[in-house]
Order: sequence, then C-alpha cells, then structure tokens
Amino acid sequence: MKYKWMTHLIRFSIAVGITALLSPFQLDLLESATYDYLQRFSPKPDTSGQIVLLPISHKTLEALQREPEALDWALVLKKLEEAKPRQTVTLINPSTVHGSFDDLSVMAGIATQLPLIFGENDLPKTGMNQLNPLPAPFEPVEILPAPKTADRAVMAKDGVTRRMILSYEGNLTLQPRLAKTFNGISKMSDYSGVFSLLDSEQLRIRYRTPGSYPKYEFVDVLEGRVDPKVFENKTVFIGRDTLEAAGDYVTTPLSKDLLALSALEMQANSLDTLIKDDAPIFLPDWVRLVLTFLISILTVYVVMSLRPTEGLLLLGLSAMTYILAAWTLFNLTGWVMPLAHPLVALFIGYYFVIPYRLIVENRKSWEYYQKNRLLTQVEELKSNFMRMMSHDLKTPLARIQGMTELIGKDRSSLSEQQSEALDRITESSHELTEFIGSILSLSRIESKDMKLDRHSRDVNQILKQAIRKFEHTAHKKNIRIHTELEPLFSVKVDASLLETVFCNIIENAIKYSPEDSQVLISSEEIGDQVVIQVADQGPGISQNELQTIFERFYRGEQLRQTTLGNGLGLYLARYFVELHNGSIEAESVLGSGSTFTIKLPIDLNPPAHPADQKGERHAEYTSL
Repeated sequence: MKYKWMTHLIRFSIAVGITALLSPFQLDLLESATYDYLQRFSPKPDTSGQIVLLPISHKTLEALQREPEALDWALVLKKLEEAKPRQTVTLINPSTVHGSFDDLSVMAGIATQLPLIFGENDLPKTGMNQLNPLPAPFEPVEILPAPKTADRAVMAKDGVTRRMILSYEGNLTLQPRLAKTFNGISKMSDYSGVFSLLDSEQLRIRYRTPGSYPKYEFVDVLEGRVDPKVFENKTVFIGRDTLEAAGDYVTTPLSKDLLALSALEMQANSLDTLIKDDAPIFLPDWVRLVLTFLISILTVYVVMSLRPTEGLLLLGLSAMTYILAAWTLFNLTGWVMPLAHPLVALFIGYYFVIPYRLIVENRKSWEYYQKNRLLTQVEELKSNFMRMMSHDLKTPLARIQGMTELIGKDRSSLSEQQSEALDRITESSHELTEFIGSILSLSRIESKDMKLDRHSRDVNQILKQAIRKFEHTAHKKNIRIHTELEPLFSVKVDASLLETVFCNIIENAIKYSPEDSQVLISSEEIGDQVVIQVADQGPGISQNELQTIFERFYRGEQLRQTTLGNGLGLYLARYFVELHNGSIEAESVLGSGSTFTIKLPIDLNPPAHPADQKGERHAEYTSL
C-alpha cells in the first residue's frame, strides 16, 4: 500500500512539474494558431444587416479612368445624404482627394451636412484626447481613430489582424462610438471578451465569411445605378478595394493571404462584432492551469500504465476529444478553451516521461532477472538435492528392506511384539520406497527429462500386475477386489509408467475404503479408446475437492489426519496418462464412494510426444 501511494505521489508530482514548467511561457504563436483554426473551421455567424460597403475598386478606376475627384465625392455624398443613412464613415482621408479648393470646399460642405466621419488609421498621441483636425476646408469633418491592429510586436507576432482597439487612454475609438447608436453600450467592460493591453481596452474580432456584407461600387452610386433605399438607416463604410496596395488589406484568422480581406470589410466585421456582442471570450488563466494539469496527469498515467502503442493511441484520442470539445464550446458559447498549453503538456508528458518509464522498467527487469537467476539456482539446487537424497536414501532403505526380509523368514525366535514391529518396519520402508519413487518421477518431470518407452502390451496384464501388489493389503482389511476385464488388443504404452498409474489408483481405493467393502476394477474398449475404471466404497470426495485432487501435493482436508500419503500419486497419475495422450477423471458423492476413469487411445502410432498436444496442461506440468 505504501509503495502504491508513493507511485501515485510521484506521478502527481510529475504532472505538477510539467504544469509549473509551462505556466510562465505564453505560447502566443501556438495559441493564436489554434484559435485561428477554431475560427476557420467553425460556422460563421450572420451579419447584423446594418452595414453597407461602398468600395472604390478597380471597376471605379477603370470607369472614370482616374481616381474619384472632389466633385465626384460631392455628388456621391449628396446622394447618400438624400438616402438618410444612420452614419457614414470614410476610411480615405478627404484631404487627399484631388480637386481645386472650391471643389474641395463643396465636398467639405456636403460632408459636414451628411455628416461624414473620417476613420483614421492611427491613435492620438500620448496625453492627447483626440487626433489633430483635418486641414482646410475639412476642419468641420469629424475625425476618429480607427486603427488597424496586427500582431507584430505583441502576442503571436505574425502580422495577423485578430483584435480591435476599443479605447486608448480612456478615449473611445470609432467602432464603439458607432456601435453605441445600435446597442447603447458606453462602458467597454460591458462587452464580452474585453481585455486590457498596455493603455488600451481591446477585444477580438469575430469574422464573418468574406463577401458577407452588401457592396455597391462608388461609380455605380455616382452614375445613379444604385437605389438610395439600400443606404437608408444603415452604417455606410467608404474605402479602397483596388487590389493594388497591400496597406488596404489585412490578413485574418480565416486566411493568411496578403490580400485576404480589405480593411473596409475588416472595419465592418469589427463593428458587427460590437453590434452583436459576439466577440470570442478567452477563458481565464486559472482554467488554463487546471486543464494543463489534468492533461498532464492523464498523460503521465497513460504513459506509465499502458503499453506504448496503446498509450499513444489513447493519448491521440484524448487530444482529438479535447480539440473537439474546444471546437464545440466555441461554436455554442463563443468561449475559447486554451489549446496550446494542454497540447504541449501532452507532448512533453509523453516524450519526457517515456525515458523515466524506461528507467523504471529497466530497473524492474534487472530485479526480475536477478530474482529469476536466484530462483533458477534455487530450483537447480532443489532438484539436485532431491535427486541426491532420493538416490542416497534408496541404498540404506534397500538394506533395511533386505534385513527385514531376512529376519521375517524366521519369526519363530521373535516375540509377538517384535513380529508386529517388524511388520511396521516393512510397511514404513514400503511407503518410503514409494515416496522416493514419486520424488524421482517429479524431478524428472520438472527437469523435462520424462520420455516414454513404448512397447505393445496388453493393458489387462499391466492392470493384473498392479492388482497383485495390493492383494495382501486388501486381505488385511477384508476388502474384496472384484475385476471385470474384457479382452483387449495390445496397445503401445510405457508399461512401467502405466503400472504406476494403476498402482496409485488401486492403492488409494484400498487405502480409503472401509473394512469389509469391495473395490471394482473394470476394463473395456469403447470406440477408439481403452477405458479402465476403479470404483471404491470409501467416504467419497466433495465436489470442491474434485477440482483439485490432481494437483501436486494436494490432500483432502478430512484425510490428512487419518490416512498417510504425500499428495503426489494422483498428480503423477494424471501426468503419465496425459503423456500417453489419454485422460483421467474422478466422479464421487460424499458417503457413496469414488470412481476413477482412465481413457487411453488405441491408436498404435500416437505422436512422438502426445503430451505436447495438451498445450497449456503440458506447459503447466513442465513449468512446475
């Protein structure tokens, strides 16, 4: 438990470290790039329907064969005055229009009556409340700051126009003054998405699809081809769109082309953003920190817990899900989730935590290697010890058996107590001999040195030899062994191993049966198998124990205290039977005895190593 908490603490600390490492970095370029993609691939909002554009385009220049002059302007402004627009804004400095002073004066008079507002691409000098007035005769024309912003020295520094300035040093610019006539908002803080930058209040522009605003050519209005009603109660922007001067255009989140969008249409988008109050809203910094930490801790746990391929796939799906969530949130609410820091955290978390995981896994591999090496040595020592002890025990045991047999030939000189002791010595030496044989067989199995020595034999003869070995034991308990052996064809088997199987099953049947009972042993051919059954009238085996009686060293709970045994007999029996490509199973009911059924194939040409076909079962034995 302590180690598990330590593991979680280390992973938590790594996530905190990644978050702390990234937090001082602004990552404006990446953040702006992801924001641009949100705008580009999101549905574009509708316009307010309150803005009309009046561009001086290449068509106007071609029709007039020159730039519009003062009298051309005067005539267009007169037509606009008659149409009664809500407000008229020119992005072209009236003082730059060509014409005589008298013509310019006529133009200035009409501009004052309209009235015409000049949106200057500039801000008042520091400490001044307004821009310098226009030269004569345009002094009465109102001039308001309408600067084009571009992320050159701040934020992304890529020259893209994403922002508009609402106020500078407390003085409103053109756009909020125009918007106030629609929404009545005078405090900039009442707009959504407002943020402070240097001495200004700004917000980000929500761009519509280029071409969303109605456009009417300057020359068409001049020559009377436009219905004046289209300007009625609308805000009219006049500006250049000739595709000749880069200064008349801006790059936007929707497109980075040099002539992506005219400044005229950019100003329309800016005003519409205020009218509809739908500026994108960036979530606060604390949200960015929380999301970065969550992505970091997810990345750390995935990298440390899953396989590399699975981890990479899951992190890729997580990144896609996060981006999809940001896209959905932006479309539904206009809120902009931070993408740069969480995605960079995912990248750093993956590529910097992987080496840590490799170090941990290499350390574990080294520990496993050392443990495996030690276990291998212990296993070899155990096997050598078992073989050595088994062989070394057999010699003195043989002497003991020889001496007891010699003494047992002449019992006349022995008292009844000595004769009884001699019988116990004989039984104990027999049990020890069987145990040593079992240990040797187990050692051969574990060393994978068990091979079959097949010869064609009558299974009934092998069965009878096994029965004869236990006739005396059965007679002592007054147990009758009843046999029903059908004639069988010879089968290629390892007689010694098969006899061991039969001996183990028959011995158990006699050992666990009560006195004055009987054991039934039968054999028959069924299909392509030889079936041998040994049934006793013992205490039976519970259903739970039937699943485990063939395991190594297993003995039933009730029999451990009353009957001697080592728990290897049935384990070896099953292994030897399956080595012959056969099977062994037990059926029993508590209080009604048990029946063991052995099935051997009649096939005279079984595979070279039948147990190999048992797959997992053989692998289980050979790995023990």
